[in-house]
Amino acid sequence: MKTSPYGLKVIFAVPAVVAILSLIGLVGALLGDGIWDWIGWLGLGACIAVTVWALIARRHR
Repeated sequence: MKTSPYGLKVIFAVPAVVAILSLIGLVGALLGDGIWDWIGWLGLGACIAVTVWALIARRHR
């Protein structure tokens, strides 16, 4: 079994950033209209983009 060359900070950094973006997107979407809608779209859209990117990158390994 190979050990990962990455430390725990690197391994959990991306999921933590995705969780924070998701939280910001959800709160932004709930707060109001106008700019808050855009913040919600960007936050939640970034989570989807990261997930799609990870699935494509994994398939091409």
